[in-house]
Amino acid sequence: MKERIASLLEHAIATLRQQGVVPADASPSIQVERTRDKRHGDFASNVAMLLAKPAGQKPRDLAEALIAALPADNAVAKAEIAGPGFINFFVAEDFLGKQLQAALADERLGVAARSTPQTVVVDYSGPNLAKEMHVGHLRSTIIGDAVVRTLEFLGDKVARQNHVGDWGTQFGMLIAYLEEQPAGDNETALADLESFYRAAKKRFDESPEFADRARKLVVALQGGDADCLKKWAEFNRISLSHCLEVYERLGVSLTAEHVRGESAYNDDLAVVVNELKAKNLLTESDGAQCVFLDEFRNKDGDPLPVIVQKADGGYLYATSDLAALRYRQHMLGANRMLYFVDQRQALHFQQVFTVAKLAGFVNRDTELAHMGFGTMNGPDGKPFKTRDGGTVKLIDLLNEAEQRAYALVKEKNPSLADAELRDIARTVGIASVKYADLSKNRTSDYIFNFDQMLSFEGNT
Repeated sequence: MKERIASLLEHAIATLRQQGVVPADASPSIQVERTRDKRHGDFASNVAMLLAKPAGQKPRDLAEALIAALPADNAVAKAEIAGPGFINFFVAEDFLGKQLQAALADERLGVAARSTPQTVVVDYSGPNLAKEMHVGHLRSTIIGDAVVRTLEFLGDKVARQNHVGDWGTQFGMLIAYLEEQPAGDNETALADLESFYRAAKKRFDESPEFADRARKLVVALQGGDADCLKKWAEFNRISLSHCLEVYERLGVSLTAEHVRGESAYNDDLAVVVNELKAKNLLTESDGAQCVFLDEFRNKDGDPLPVIVQKADGGYLYATSDLAALRYRQHMLGANRMLYFVDQRQALHFQQVFTVAKLAGFVNRDTELAHMGFGTMNGPDGKPFKTRDGGTVKLIDLLNEAEQRAYALVKEKNPSLADAELRDIARTVGIASVKYADLSKNRTSDYIFNFDQMLSFEGNT
């Protein structure tokens, strides 16, 4: 549409040249942009202000002459002058309707597939498997899946990667607490993962003896102890089942086969450190192995370190992320990698991406992009919490969305059968949550408001 309007303006300028209104040698760069406020039209151009000086006219007068010289076009309902000389264009609704009808008749909606498809790795969702998913995972899951579906529609080969947190010191604490529970049904003991985790953390903080036992179990787990690995796998199985239930409710395309968590890279971590050392990229600092990058400096001007191995020999998130990048390049053959992670992690990913290319873990021409996003906040403008200040489980938020949608649909359609009401409420409730998120600017924080997103008025 921008090109179409620009073409109309070119014709109008040519007409004014012939009439002697505009100098023959005047050829401005015609820019057409979307308006910020739809009340002022759909598109706008400042071409009259660019031409005013060479034409020796006031911008508004020249804008009026340009509008008069515009050729008729069924795509434009009207053009108006705004401010110092902008020309605002209103797109004709019947034209839009015909375009939509034509698009609906095409199974690709008028969008051609890429002539050169790419292999794109999309990293999204990534919950910790020691807990249930909370509202903080909503944006990554919804936005990431929308992009995945769009890329596939365009013809790209997409590798979904759900980099779950399925490894780490917290599992020693959880295994220790599980061993204190009555023998038998782990499924019942772990039915409420959030409560189980809080109780285990409380024991860890309050009992030095328990904390010591938990640390020993971490060592045993990392050493491959069969009983610890069995309990660890049980935690992950039950926790992942909660995640898969949420994915199904949300209608996203992530499945168990897309999970490749931190534990998948355990055997690669030492390899990553050794390769960095072989390339002379490591510097020891207080016993830790670090990559110092000139591109990133602290307030005193000193290079910031990317720590890949602690003084005690342990590895960090950066090490795991480097191993993942290495795998995604060499095993998945990625041309692009998109990471849908909270924008507060921006520096971490900038540093990791830089190290990965320096080390040759990723090809120089492979695109690495951290697709950061803002937080979902409550009415007070702070991160969404329960009334007692706790983390809101994502499944609870979805349940409430469906319950509110049910009450709303029943109020407006009291004669519908209950089964049909619940089916509609399920669709409307979940769709309203997804649309409320996708309709917002990805990089901005936003206020989550049930009343607003379930309203039949406005952008909902």
